[in-house]
Amino acid sequence: MSDEFTDFHLEAGRAANGPYALDVDPQRAGWGYSSLRILDLPPGGHHSFATGDSEWIVLPLSGGCTVVTDTDTDTDTGTDTDGTFELAGRESVFSGVTDFAYVPRDTQVRIASGAGGRFALTGARCERRLPARYGPASAVPVELRGTGNCSRQVNNFGAAGTFACDRLIAVEVLTPGGNWSSYPPHKHDECRPGQESELEEIYYYEIAAAHGKEGVGYQRVTPSGRGRGTDVLAEVRSGDAVLIPDGWHGPSIATPGHAMYYLNVMAGPGETREWLICDHPDHGWIRDTWPDQRVDPRLPLYEAPAGDAR
Repeated sequence: MSDEFTDFHLEAGRAANGPYALDVDPQRAGWGYSSLRILDLPPGGHHSFATGDSEWIVLPLSGGCTVVTDTDTDTDTGTDTDGTFELAGRESVFSGVTDFAYVPRDTQVRIASGAGGRFALTGARCERRLPARYGPASAVPVELRGTGNCSRQVNNFGAAGTFACDRLIAVEVLTPGGNWSSYPPHKHDECRPGQESELEEIYYYEIAAAHGKEGVGYQRVTPSGRGRGTDVLAEVRSGDAVLIPDGWHGPSIATPGHAMYYLNVMAGPGETREWLICDHPDHGWIRDTWPDQRVDPRLPLYEAPAGDAR
């Protein structure tokens, strides 16, 4: 496989690289900032990596782990200290909110898991070296967005304004079976102060099984007239990813009976870390119908815990 991907839909396994089941970085994606790695660890397994010029959040998808950084800089004293974070994790992305760990650029990191698990490493090239930190599950805002068959749940663990990063923005979205999310189609591929921010985005999917059968979902991205003319109509399965350097993205469709999870990773060149979007002019009217409908009663699939057992 060449260093740079030639299309935008990465089926499970096609973007594997060394220890990673999925490895997307700026070089392979052909852009400037956003990264995502998916790491599977067996019981007793461990993995070490250098963060390089990027900041990262270690997010358990299933299982728990210990995250150790070689150094962390105390911003008050300017001294370096070791950072160790015990992540309780979760059974699956469909079972609960998880705690997580932020690790800064220019750091050595070791991840170890006694029981094994699957872990997402969400990253972004950045300039500032912020301190390593623990993110408790109880502090993750759980938002219900949309109504009717556009209802979905957003876990804003790494959203702008929720958790401090230099450039990285990351959230989780859960869509009940039969619903549409990432809708109305929207874009964030140009800088328009106060209206739209320029952000590269990665979608990573897991689809809930039902009656012993694997599920599928669907993702649409249409060209906005900017950048690379991203055009995707993909049937997505667990482990797949879609790259969105530009374009109107949405809907993300969960097939009946199969809830859809996706992890969004975003970063861009803007001076301010913010998520500002522009709705597609043909479909933005759908928002006006939401106040007249109820939120899907299946939501929330779960809520953040009241406190952390640490």
